[in-house]
Amino acid sequence: MPARCHSTSVTLLNFKIQPGASIFDQVVFAAIKAFLSGEFHPGQPFPSVRALASDLKIHPNTAHKVVQHLIQERWLEVRPGIGTVIAARPKARGGDRKRLLHQEVERLVVEARRVGVRLQEVIQAISDQWNKLEKNREANEL
Repeated sequence: MPARCHSTSVTLLNFKIQPGASIFDQVVFAAIKAFLSGEFHPGQPFPSVRALASDLKIHPNTAHKVVQHLIQERWLEVRPGIGTVIAARPKARGGDRKRLLHQEVERLVVEARRVGVRLQEVIQAISDQWNKLEKNREANEL
């Protein structure tokens, strides 16, 4: 899904929107995943709201909310005369670690139990995803 940004072709967030979940949440998650995997690098231009909306076929207001959220969370920064670019990876805030290790893990455990997944399968899936993200980051650094 190429998007044009400051005359640079950018493949943006290679994912498909899934029904039943918030489009905003899906796009934010996909963007953060792309930043962490090294698909985007600090200083690289980020597509405009218009390009993001067009590329992902989402409403421009949703695209605007996504960009504003990523700026607020320090994943993106606005540079006068340049536009919106990928920021250096933000440091975790004090509550981020606690939220992840409690709320997000709790959600995962509850959902896994609901569908009958065993603990070892959850651990293996987490390990697989961790390694996949790390391999993608290393491949994108080359």
